[in-house]
Formats: sequence, C-alpha cells, structure tokens
Amino acid sequence: MYGKVFRRLWVLIGVLVVVASLVTSCKPTTVTVKETVEVPVKQTVEVRVKETVEVIVKETVEVPVTAAPPAAEPVSVLLWTAPNPQQEAYWKGVTDDWNATHPDIHIEWEVIPAGGSSEEVLLTAIATGTAPDISTNIFSGFAAQLVSSGAVVALDGEFSDFWDVVEGRHMRNILEKGWGCKGHYYVMPLYNNAMRYWWGKAMLEEAGMSEPPRTYSDVLALSEAVGGSGERYGIAYPSYKNWWDRWFGYLTLYYAASGGAPYIDLEKNEVLFDNEAGMAVLSFMEETFRSGYAPTEGLVDPLQNGLIGGMVMGPWSIVPFAETWPDFEYVVTAPPVPDDFPEGDPVYTFADTKGMVMFTQSRHKAEAWEFIKWYFSEVQHDVGWLEATNMPVVREDITTNPAFDAYWADHPVVKAYAEGVPYSVPPALVATTIEVQRIMGREMIEPVWFGTKSAEEAMADGVAAIEDYLTLGQ
Repeated sequence: MYGKVFRRLWVLIGVLVVVASLVTSCKPTTVTVKETVEVPVKQTVEVRVKETVEVIVKETVEVPVTAAPPAAEPVSVLLWTAPNPQQEAYWKGVTDDWNATHPDIHIEWEVIPAGGSSEEVLLTAIATGTAPDISTNIFSGFAAQLVSSGAVVALDGEFSDFWDVVEGRHMRNILEKGWGCKGHYYVMPLYNNAMRYWWGKAMLEEAGMSEPPRTYSDVLALSEAVGGSGERYGIAYPSYKNWWDRWFGYLTLYYAASGGAPYIDLEKNEVLFDNEAGMAVLSFMEETFRSGYAPTEGLVDPLQNGLIGGMVMGPWSIVPFAETWPDFEYVVTAPPVPDDFPEGDPVYTFADTKGMVMFTQSRHKAEAWEFIKWYFSEVQHDVGWLEATNMPVVREDITTNPAFDAYWADHPVVKAYAEGVPYSVPPALVATTIEVQRIMGREMIEPVWFGTKSAEEAMADGVAAIEDYLTLGQ
C-alpha cells in the first residue's frame, strides 16, 4: 500500500518539476500523466502558458514605428511685373502654368506696387529690404543705376548656363550690342519696340508722293507741298519738356543717322553725338522749325486729323488707332536719314526695350534662375507675349521662326516693328539717365525748338553741360 502511495507521490513530484521548467522557459509543452493527476496539472499549465504567450504578443504589437518626415514646403520666389492690364493678364497665365508643373518652387506674382514710378517703387523696396526676387519693366538706364548700387545680380557671372539660355532664345547679338554693363550682363531683355515713323497715306497722295519719305530732303519736300501755313506740317517731334522724349525724338534720329553708334562714352564720361551724324540731326530739326514745317506747340491727334505728315510711333498705338480711327490709313517706315545715307543700308533706330533682373537681396537665386531659364527657353511664351501686347520680343529670328507665322499673318503692322529689332539699340546704360536727358532737353532741344540758339550753339552748350555733369555732378 505504502509502495503505491510513494509511487504516486513521486509521480506527482515529477509532474511538478516538469511544470516548473515549462513556466521558466515559457515554452508550451504537452505533458502526459496518469488520469488521476492529469486534470489539475493540465489546468495549471494551460493558464500559465497562455499568460506568457499573451505578454509576448502584446510586446510585439507595441514595437514603435518611426513616422515619415513631413513634406518640405515649396520655395517661394517673388516676381514683380509692370502695372499694365495686358501684361498683368499675360503674367498671371505664365505663373499659373509654372506653379502647376513645379511643386518645389512657387512663383508669387504681384504687380509692381503703385507709386510715383516703377523705378521709385523698386528703389524704395531695395532700401527697405523688401525687394522682390525678380522684376520686369527695367530699362537700360535704370539697370545701370541698379548695377552701380550693387542691387542686381550679374547673371553671366552667377550662372554657368547663362549664355546657353541667351543663345537658345537667339538674342546674343542684340544683348552684346547694348546691354552690357561693366563687363557683365544683368538684364534679360523681354521686348523691343524698334521705333518707327508713321506717314498718313492721304497726305502723301496729296503731296504727289508714291513712297513715304526716306531722307531729310524727302521730308522737306512733303512739308513744302502740304505745309508752311502754320496749320499743317510735314513732321512732328516728341515734346521738348519730358526727359524720356529724348529717346523718341533726337536719339531715334541720331541712331538712324549714325548707323546705331553710341552717344555717350561711359568710361571717359564723354559725349559722342557731337559728330557729323549728331549735327545733321539737330540741323534738320532746326530747319523744320524755322521753315514752319514742324509744330512748336502741341496738337491734338495730329496724324489722324491730317495736321501732320508723319511722326514717331510705337506699336502700342496700333490697336487704339484701329479701334478709334478704323478708316485711317498709314505707312510704317524706319526713321528718316540724311541725304547721303547709303540707300539699301539697314537703318538703325532707338529700341524702347525693357527686361528682367534678379535682385541681390534674393535668398533663392538658384530657384529664381530656374524660373528665368524656363521662361526664356520656351518660344510659346514669346508667341503669347506678342498676342497679349503686340510688342515684339527680343529675338533675332522673330520674323523667320515658324512659331510666329500665324501671328504675322494677322498682324502685318507689328511685323514692320519686328523687322527693326535686329537694327535697334537701347539707351546708353547711364546711371544718371534722367538728369543727362534733362540737360539735353534744356540746353539743346528747347533752344532749337524755339530758335533761341542756333543748332551749332545748342550742340556746343549741350555737350559741355552734359560732360560737366558726368565728370563733376554725380
């Protein structure tokens, strides 16, 4: 009897040892014992093993997972453009296209804020540290002022692919003709209005002229045929009062007479238009005033009202004329030239041209350059600009590139301006353009206009005053 008890006792002790080892190792094991002791032992094993397994599962589920980093915000580049309804609509479309396809760089587009002038607003923004990254509406004289103050980036020095972009737009020759400043290039030219003269067909026919005037003698002949009475004139010039009218008056005729020669030597602070061509222009203007062939007072809508034969006009006048005077017919030509100017030679003219610059204050120059490259590398941007503004873009292939064919078919007058783009020269890059041209108006143009000085005296006084200012007045 005791033997059986002891045997059972030893079995029970063995089972307990097995259970203890199972709990310690946390590994479920099937234990087989005799029926009399199997039930209580099996329950104990199952409960403890289940608890152990649950802890392991719980720890596995709760293993921390590292979250993905948030997406980077796009770089924002601020672009200012000219306050002009047609240009505003155009640039909105361009920047919308960019932003839709370039999620990493956002172009924030704004019109140049209102102020006395775009130049004044930009200078104030530079002084207060609020300048945009990029701005359009920069003429060459203002660009020179910005260069002198270190406010704009030398694009050819900053970006190794600058000339690739320039040549891709077919504008290297134009750029090198008049946009360099202190050995570098700071402006990407956008558009170029190669100034032209409009001649009323009715007055030409009245004067018996089958062709519009080409030379000064042709203008005088037209004037003599229809003018001289103080009521009708052969030609009119922009006002002597406004500094910017020197571009469209005297300097347009000077570029034509001189073959596009420069009128100021910036390195030597010397005036260059006191030459044969410059004197010929001023003498021609003097003759038309003294003969009564050019008005000395302002006239209201003189060309379309048949009061003058011809005057300098920009392509921005094409649409207003067509809408307001749809029956008015005119011929578009290059500016008139001296009588000894070789027939068949290209006639140069003044380029009313503006471009885009990048400011040195920009914190995102690389991203700003990406936008500039994209804009100037796509010919359809130039086609869209023409359609929106009727102002020719700065491209040497503008009249031969098939991308523009459809536009030219509907806009033959604009094409006459585009043909002059390769032979147009921007203003001298003079940082003090405004004051220089005020002196020119005061000492040269106004005295000739009203006959208070001869052309020779006016030239001498104008040259001396400008050179004194360039040397001492800055």
